[in-house]
Amino acid sequence: MVLPLSIYIIARNEADRIGATIRAVAALSDDIVVIDSGSTDDTAAVATAQGARVIFNPWPGYGLQKQFGEDQCRHDWLLNIDADEVVPPDMAEAIRALFAAGAPPPAGYRVRIAEVFPGESRPHALAYALTPVRLYHRSVGRYSPSTVHDRVVMVPGAPIHRLAGTVAHYSVRSLGDQIAKLNAYADQQVDDMLARGDGVSRLRMVLEFPANFIKAYIGRRHALRGTYGFMTAMNFAFYRYLRAAKYWERRLDRRGRNDD
Repeated sequence: MVLPLSIYIIARNEADRIGATIRAVAALSDDIVVIDSGSTDDTAAVATAQGARVIFNPWPGYGLQKQFGEDQCRHDWLLNIDADEVVPPDMAEAIRALFAAGAPPPAGYRVRIAEVFPGESRPHALAYALTPVRLYHRSVGRYSPSTVHDRVVMVPGAPIHRLAGTVAHYSVRSLGDQIAKLNAYADQQVDDMLARGDGVSRLRMVLEFPANFIKAYIGRRHALRGTYGFMTAMNFAFYRYLRAAKYWERRLDRRGRNDD
């Protein structure tokens, strides 16, 4: 039995991953929406073959794209998943149980999401995980309009619960692909920082790499993930340094133009 629930996914060039994402939730909903921002691969064809509605929308930023996705959904209960995430069977059953006696009262539900690195078959038991709100009723939650941060802003006082299970996040295709993705994300974050007037001190730029390597390797427990954990911690640290360096480069460039 499908639920009165819409599932929406933002995607671009995800033909290799989005099929598994949709299959994991296909039995839950009659309204699966993929918002494609301009794929040049078979993302749209794969999603359509899995029964999803594919809608093109030029990329406006993370939060705004997810707001657009919310607006395309037919039902009031919404589940957002990314194109590189797979909902496990126990979480799908937990969602189904919520609707066993009809639609539950409006609320938000946190979802545990943990990365799965190449060579791993499932999330590591002690993997660092995020727990954002991903299942929610549209009357009490909506994604923020931030271009770089995608989070559901809940109505003050709205109840927030937790779903059982852990979503597998297949975010790393390869180290090179990860660097390319983080490099593009750094550019978007610098745009956002400059627009909001945020700053990065020279000392912080010097400390970004070592501090964030420790943050990833120790704090986020990449040390438990073997050689690949070390390499991804290095990538994370480089991305955080690169973000700070690009900020300073942009500031110097602006100063140079103002001096002309």
